[in-house]
Amino acid sequence: MIRVAAPAKLTWYLEITGVRADGYHEIRSEMRELTLADTLEIAEGDRIVYRGDVEGVDELNRASTTLVHRALTLVDRRADVIVEKAIPLGGGLGGGSADAAAILRWANYSDLDGAVHLGGDVPFCLVGGRAVVTGVGESIEPLPPQPTAVTLLVPSFPINTAACYRAFDEMWAEGWRPTGRNHLEDPAVRVNPALGAILARARSEFGNATLAGSGSTIFVEGHHAIGSTWRTEIGEVQVCETVTA
Repeated sequence: MIRVAAPAKLTWYLEITGVRADGYHEIRSEMRELTLADTLEIAEGDRIVYRGDVEGVDELNRASTTLVHRALTLVDRRADVIVEKAIPLGGGLGGGSADAAAILRWANYSDLDGAVHLGGDVPFCLVGGRAVVTGVGESIEPLPPQPTAVTLLVPSFPINTAACYRAFDEMWAEGWRPTGRNHLEDPAVRVNPALGAILARARSEFGNATLAGSGSTIFVEGHHAIGSTWRTEIGEVQVCETVTA
């Protein structure tokens, strides 16, 4: 058996630069690897099991296919995989992509054009570190490390990435144009208005809160000792403290 780390990714900024003919959105983004990580135990066999104190693990175990299944298919390998989840599900931190990338590294697979077919975050998760990501996720330009403490605020609800991009297209057609550090922030708030209330409260309290990708995770630069949960009018928000690469 071997153990492989699957670090989460943080979308430091995100610009939508265009939409291809096939409907995929082109981006320009800075992504950073986090110390927050899942762990995969890989051995001989043909079983995939998810465990850990993360909401949604049971649903992963009931799913007929996950990104780990698809990654094994891509590399034409079979294995017994136990995924110890620490990365929140549906929070925009690339947990599923990180797990898939861990399988690709285990199999010595490094084709970013192939990896992007598993998902737009998989190529970056395969490379890791800190990088500018363009195209639909397959173009990675590494950057020097820039260690930065961040505090992660993880609401109890996920944001569906596909729904977020659909909202982006709908809002664009209505005449809206994105501004700010994350072009998906307003679409994510349209998908779930509760996110807007949490963002507003976080900015009022911490000053520099930013949505991570399509969310729902919000990150705040710096260390904020606020305990394991942060109470808002919308409900409790999980707090994860970590450090960017």
